[in-house]
Amino acid sequence: MTTEVNQGSRDHKDVKRLDRVIIRFAGDSGDGMQLTGDRFTSETASLGNDLSTLPNFPAEIRAPAGTLPGVSSFQVHFADHDILTPGDAPNVLVAMNPAALKANVGDLPRGAEIIVNTDEFSSRALAKVGYAENPLENDSLDGYRVHRVPLTTLTVEALKAYELTRKEAGRSKNMFALGLLSWMYHRPTENTEAFLRAKFAKRPEIAEANITAFRAGWNFGETTEDFAVSYEVAPAVSAFPAGTYRNISGNLALAYGLVAAGQLSELPLFLGSYPITPASDVLHELSKHKNFGVRTFQAEDEIAGIGAALGAAFGGALGVTTTSGPGVALKSETIGLAVSLELPLLIIDIQRGGPSTGLPTKTEQADLLQAMYGRNGEAPVPIVAPATPGECFTATLEAVRIALTYRTPVFLLSDGYLANGSEPWRVPEQSELPDLRTRFTTAPNHTLADGSEVFWPYKRDEETLARPWAVPGTPGLEHRIGGIEKQDGTGNISYDPANHEHMVRVRQAKVDGVTVPDVEVDDPSGEARVLVLGWGSTYGPITAAVRRVRRDGGKVAQTHVRSLNPLPANLGEVLRSYDRVLLPEMNLGQLATMLRARYLVDVRSLTQVTGLPFKAEQLASAFKEALDDVH
Repeated sequence: MTTEVNQGSRDHKDVKRLDRVIIRFAGDSGDGMQLTGDRFTSETASLGNDLSTLPNFPAEIRAPAGTLPGVSSFQVHFADHDILTPGDAPNVLVAMNPAALKANVGDLPRGAEIIVNTDEFSSRALAKVGYAENPLENDSLDGYRVHRVPLTTLTVEALKAYELTRKEAGRSKNMFALGLLSWMYHRPTENTEAFLRAKFAKRPEIAEANITAFRAGWNFGETTEDFAVSYEVAPAVSAFPAGTYRNISGNLALAYGLVAAGQLSELPLFLGSYPITPASDVLHELSKHKNFGVRTFQAEDEIAGIGAALGAAFGGALGVTTTSGPGVALKSETIGLAVSLELPLLIIDIQRGGPSTGLPTKTEQADLLQAMYGRNGEAPVPIVAPATPGECFTATLEAVRIALTYRTPVFLLSDGYLANGSEPWRVPEQSELPDLRTRFTTAPNHTLADGSEVFWPYKRDEETLARPWAVPGTPGLEHRIGGIEKQDGTGNISYDPANHEHMVRVRQAKVDGVTVPDVEVDDPSGEARVLVLGWGSTYGPITAAVRRVRRDGGKVAQTHVRSLNPLPANLGEVLRSYDRVLLPEMNLGQLATMLRARYLVDVRSLTQVTGLPFKAEQLASAFKEALDDVH
């Protein structure tokens, strides 16, 4: 982490230059750790550092205060170079109470800094989390640089001019901590102060109290002898191509992708959704954009949400529904209906820990087989999976392209790590965006033997096998819809066995024929015998681990799959080109199962279902073992 000491000082204190830092803010879910981390991240992004974040919060709306299940944390990794993960182990832990310390101290490397709120270390609070004695008063933290700061007392003292109770004033201790960390790492302050004034515009006295606490934290760092050093992390100039950047989370990128898709397709965007963690933010964000022709419908349940979205698609809109794993199960029959009706529909699954309610606020990749096969009958659906938070934007456009071009429902598989994590994102130029305009059928498309012209709703495009899309009410284009099997061409109800087999195979051929890019293999040496394959949010940890192995002289190749159905045309050839193929997944090996069955290649799984992303060092060790095995 530390590279050098600057010649010079910040007033009377030394300034050390670092190439990267990992900070974790931790406290009760009511302590404002997510807000604190988000503000620190925003100021870090404005300075031009590359960054990656990992919010981690309890599933309970309000877990008991001071308990281990109630601990909420926010980790931010920022650097002067290109980074890909929130980091394996924090260099700095801000612990607001004993529970936060106990829940997170095991993740710290020796020598890490701990800033701890001593005001919360009462005998009752210690006993609540199983501390037999105060860790601040024994030798259990001797391996760390511990800063004992009475955050609550200092905050209350700073706010004594305000007419606030001690409890009310104490709520601003997170802003005091943010001010202190902003001083330590030379973060700007103006935007945070503007944010607080905007956030509490209806209660200006609360805004000013928080700003005062924030400034007091900054001043405390400047004046106290306990913090003799501050740190600088230079902007990551070489990591970013020229352009306009902003900090963006996966869910926000996905919402912006949907708005852009509506504009690019020149279709009204309709979201039918039922609130579910971690997908709800997409509904919240889209509800702000009515000016772009966006309509959001918060349904009474998951089935109503997708039913409304499919109805909107039938009516000529860009129909979208958002959910997570349990909701996908409820939507499965209507997804099958969309397959049968052959209408464009986007199903966004922000995956989380399961089964059933599972781990609502934790991440997982365990819905792949459900997306692939989780419907009755033969009901194939294309599947797209973004690799990074920023890529959720382009993945959304790609999923919409497939849905509109091939007249099919499409799954977009994100997950909690991508949804809540954030990174710098280059805002694309309009010229870089795809043309998603599509044509509705407006006239009869088939001539009968007697010369009369009629509309056949299942007469297909020879290249894409897509059926025509006719807006209800178009004169002469009346046709039946429903879930019973259709006769090819006419769309009439048919129970004919030969027709059913034909329709099943055509629907499968349509999905198989979706054009997707080939996978690209990163193998700088050209001599690697081990290939690491990934999909979805494992991209960051895998790439960071591959870089570590290569720095140590290991020759390993890497590729990442973004289309899971259909699979890229060259994937089988790529897999057969290596002696060993490793596939890390946050499930028990779902894609590995598919690939072994499809290509008869010995794809070896590296699996984890902890609700947390892989650590780069963990994967690097596994990659090195594989290298040793093949040599």
